[in-house]
Amino acid sequence: MKKKLFTAMLLACGIFTSVWAQNEDISSLSLEECVQIGIENNLELQRSVLNQETNRANLMESKSQRYPSLSASSSYRYNWGRSINPYTNVVTTSSFGNANFGANANMTLFAGRQISNSINQAVVDLETGELDVEATKNNITLNIVNLFVNVVFAKEQLSVAKSQTEVTSQQLQRTKKLVDAGALPLSDQLDLEAQNATSAMELTNAKNNLRLSKLNLMQAIQIPFEDEFDVSVPELEAENYMIANDNMEEVFSIAVTLMPEIKAAELGVESADYGVKIAKGSYYPTLGLGGSIGTNYINSLTDSLGEVVPFGKQFNGNISEGAGVSLSIPIFSNGRNKANLQRARVQKYLSEIREKEVRNQLRQDIETAYTNAVAAKQSYESSTIRVSSLDEAFRMAQKRFEVGVINAVDFQVAQNNLFNAQADLLQAKYEYIFSVKVLDFYLGNPLTL
Repeated sequence: MKKKLFTAMLLACGIFTSVWAQNEDISSLSLEECVQIGIENNLELQRSVLNQETNRANLMESKSQRYPSLSASSSYRYNWGRSINPYTNVVTTSSFGNANFGANANMTLFAGRQISNSINQAVVDLETGELDVEATKNNITLNIVNLFVNVVFAKEQLSVAKSQTEVTSQQLQRTKKLVDAGALPLSDQLDLEAQNATSAMELTNAKNNLRLSKLNLMQAIQIPFEDEFDVSVPELEAENYMIANDNMEEVFSIAVTLMPEIKAAELGVESADYGVKIAKGSYYPTLGLGGSIGTNYINSLTDSLGEVVPFGKQFNGNISEGAGVSLSIPIFSNGRNKANLQRARVQKYLSEIREKEVRNQLRQDIETAYTNAVAAKQSYESSTIRVSSLDEAFRMAQKRFEVGVINAVDFQVAQNNLFNAQADLLQAKYEYIFSVKVLDFYLGNPLTL
């Protein structure tokens, strides 16, 4: 019942997503809200959920093969000229109307365990589909977390660019006054004007990068782009994030038991194995049980008194019944059974390869996330020291420039060094945070910032 309700809710979300995006406030979305919207709107996830309905229908059909099939039929035929009276079986030239009624029932008693294996395969396929849905949700969540972090990173980059522009602009105004007073050469003013233009360009690039990052996130959660869209920036300090487990093999062992794609790949091999058993079952005889009942009515049938025999009397009097057992032994099937078995075996081999690929991909993802986290942490620690030193160097260069000890070029070098170091620090910070969260995800921890 819960699965059906979830399906209905997901489809409803898919239909009314655009209404939500237009009517609700999107100026300060949290990570959890972005993930929720992304999951509700994702068409791939909706497709996976609908595929589950097909799997349920396959399971229902497979189970129904255990029960008898029953069909009923009726027909009416008007005859004239030379024909056989179905009641007397005598050739007649008289015209008459003939109605026939019948029912047939058939049941398979044995078919090489194809029915039971088909049921088992359908059960496995249904469970695999559920795991595929979970895997799709995980992939959506990971992607949204990454894009959300990119937006936060771009916002901080913009803040740094604004600060640099403000410092350059203030220094340019001060230099102009000193140049006008004859205290500094005009070349210092020109150098700062060039630096100010460069800072303005970098500020524009930072704004464009932020806009692009927002666009990527909005496209991932599938809502139309709006200038007012923004995210609520949580307090993110790299020192608050620690690698939970520095043993990659242990992380992989835990992830294998938790990640739905691993279990889905294993079930894929199991499903393919049932496919082989089904194909082998076609080599066995098929034993069936059947029964039928029928009757007919002739509109011109008369009794010894010449009176037309009524419908009810004919219906009851003409009933014929039968039952029997059928046995079908496959001897030669034009290579069909052999080809089906070969295809089933190939499918099993492909499923086994797929399982290995999924395991290898998981191991590689964990190795990459761990390596990135370690490298980003080292880079962050180094960049923190570098920024601290360059910040002090820039402060001293600014004072020395103001008193005319150094020229504008030296001042610009100090400023650019600080700006580049700050950009490297931000990049290392967010690479480290995201890599740590990915490792947490593989350990079964929630994906929150």
